[in-house]
Amino acid sequence: MRIAQIAPLFEAVPPKLYGGTERVVYSLTEALVEMGHDVTLFASGDSETSAKLEPVWPQAIRLDPDIRDWVSTYAILMEYVYQRAHQFDVLHFHVDYWPNSLFSRQNVPFLTTLHGRLDLPEFAAIYRMFPNVPLISISNNQRTPVPDLGWAATVYHGMPQNLLTPQKVTGERDYFAFLGRISPEKGIERAIRIAQACGVTLKVAAKIDKADQEYFDRDVAPLLKTGGVEFIGEINDAQKPAFLSGAKALLFAIDWPEPFGLVMIEAMACGCPVIAMRRGSVPEVMDDGITGFIVDNVEEAIAACGRLHELDRDRVRAQFDRRFTSHRMAADYVAVYEKLIANRKA
Repeated sequence: MRIAQIAPLFEAVPPKLYGGTERVVYSLTEALVEMGHDVTLFASGDSETSAKLEPVWPQAIRLDPDIRDWVSTYAILMEYVYQRAHQFDVLHFHVDYWPNSLFSRQNVPFLTTLHGRLDLPEFAAIYRMFPNVPLISISNNQRTPVPDLGWAATVYHGMPQNLLTPQKVTGERDYFAFLGRISPEKGIERAIRIAQACGVTLKVAAKIDKADQEYFDRDVAPLLKTGGVEFIGEINDAQKPAFLSGAKALLFAIDWPEPFGLVMIEAMACGCPVIAMRRGSVPEVMDDGITGFIVDNVEEAIAACGRLHELDRDRVRAQFDRRFTSHRMAADYVAVYEKLIANRKA
């Protein structure tokens, strides 16, 4: 099958550090190539892939100091793919609503995986203008604000089976982990409260976006001085196995409708249990009592920290192998591709 994968341009594929969508696109693309498909990746020029790379912009635009209007780069991306569309059996977009208008007016089957939140009114308005565009949700909960769209399937994210693996730990696991991005909805303040109440150090490996710098300076930085918190900053995939394997648990203290939460399966891949708030996709991704504990508030999270001895870290990893590999994800997408192609021929 000739498949086009169209990635965002903000980060390289795969991202050098933080970047959930681009990481998923990379994992999917590599798995499809391994399955024998003819895959072309439209992405920034600093991307790396086993597929054919079509560099739409020289480098990730987050790292390009000359970019003042990122919208123009996405207009270029859409036109570039449109001119090549006839070369493919299916076009798979990962750039929100950008393809809806243009690609609804051509004959090659296309679909879009929605990677973000959908509970904003302007999102609902734009997606409802195109009720027949095939959309993929990354959790069933993600659909809640707009259940009446053209949902084709839910496909949970996956990762290469051997990208992150459990590492041998010498000595006692003596810290909790926070991994990802610093922002109010990601729950860093709650994670600090939980760790301090348990008397356990919290190691924070996280990115601070420019948009969240004021929040960090005002609300988070003072908490880092209260003791028991170690701020590490962004880490890459090579650093994650040791970081997560050495932790008692990952604290996923979110307070928003998380569409998926890639960090949860990164922890599972390393055998690290997760203590997660019951928000968004969490009950779908987590197996409560197996891969960690699902809680409703800080008090329940603190209590759950005292039950971590009940969990088997080998079983945590086994659930990752069963549910969240990139080959499982790719197989799910191929089934959707085949259905779209068959429907278009009919």
